[in-house]
This record gives sequence, structure tokens and C-alpha cells, in this order.
Amino acid sequence: MSAIPTRTNEEWLAELSAEGPLRDAALADLRVVLTNGLRRGLLGQIDTNAPEFDALIDDFAQEALLKILENLPSFAGRSLFTTWANKIALNVGLTELRRKRWRDMSLDQLTQTEDGEYTPSFVADPAPRPEDQTERRELMAYVSRLINEELTDKQRTALTAAVIQGRPLSEVAYMMGSNQNAVYKLVFDARQRLRRRLAVDNLSPEDVLASFADA
Repeated sequence: MSAIPTRTNEEWLAELSAEGPLRDAALADLRVVLTNGLRRGLLGQIDTNAPEFDALIDDFAQEALLKILENLPSFAGRSLFTTWANKIALNVGLTELRRKRWRDMSLDQLTQTEDGEYTPSFVADPAPRPEDQTERRELMAYVSRLINEELTDKQRTALTAAVIQGRPLSEVAYMMGSNQNAVYKLVFDARQRLRRRLAVDNLSPEDVLASFADA
């Protein structure tokens, strides 16, 4: 494997904000940086010899990349960009390892039912209380409508496959006849569109999903 080119903070920001091959190369290099950092940072937190370790690291790096792209404007330059990025990735990894299933849910954990409605995955297991059923149905319909109205076909496909169904990005890229970096961009843009629409309606992902939590 070839060495990752050395970049200044300014070069990282410029290339990750660019379009085309320059951005693709920066994303690929940053993914390697994050993967290596996660492997070191999670020692002692998880069995690194477990069969699922590589898949977990890949998932954490994917999630961290999206968070980093979302938060590029907040990088103040008081440390190396890679140090800042690795802290985000490690926080993602530790949070995912610690959190309980019904807590800290996000809009990204919506699942699609067979009839096409998008439902929080933790709602699909226990039956809701009778008094909650109407509100839950309304919220499910609301979220389903947002996904169908706000996203392009490609964004909806990428979000559903990569985030909701949890398929590897390489598989999603192959399925879509694209590449992993393009899938990253589609998922990132889809999340941003959904969050902006929720904000217009004076809601957040937490507001919506809190209505599904057990009292």
C-alpha cells in the first residue's frame, strides 16, 4: 500500500471541499487514517481478534467520515486536521459500542418496512401501547413522506442501502454502478436534506424518535 501524501490543514479542507478526483483521493486517504486510528484507539475496548472487528471498524470509519464532512466548517485549526478527525472517529466508535439500543437513536436508524413505510427499527419489535399507536402511525407516515419527497432517487437508494440496510459501501457502489466516494456524497446530502426539512417543521430527529420511546 502506498504512503498517504502529507497534507496541511488547509490542503485537507480544500480537497475535501472540492469536487471530482481531488476530493475522491482525499476521502480515500482520510478513510485509511481513520481506520488505522480506530484500530489503535479501540484496543482494550473490543476484542480485536473477533470476526466482526473489521466490519465494525469499517462501519465506524464510514460514520466518522460523514460526521467530519458535516463539521468541516467547525474545524478551527488549533490541532492537526488528522488529530481532530481521529478524535471524531474514536468518539463515534466508543459511542456506538456503549449506547443502548433504545437510546441515542438517530434519523439514520430508520428501517423500511415491506409496505414502503419507514419505521424506527426498535419500534418493529415490541408492540406499541394502544394509546401510542395513532401518534406513531402519524409520525411514521410523516418520516416516510419526508424521505420520499425530499430525496432524489439516488439519494434514497444510497441512504436505504448504506445506512438503513447497513450494506457495505463497496456493495452499494457496485449495485448503483458508482464508486464509494460518490455513495458517501449521496448519503451526506440525503442526511442534510432531511435535517433541513425537519428544522423547517421545528423538529429534530430526536424529537421524532422520542415519541417512539417507551415511557
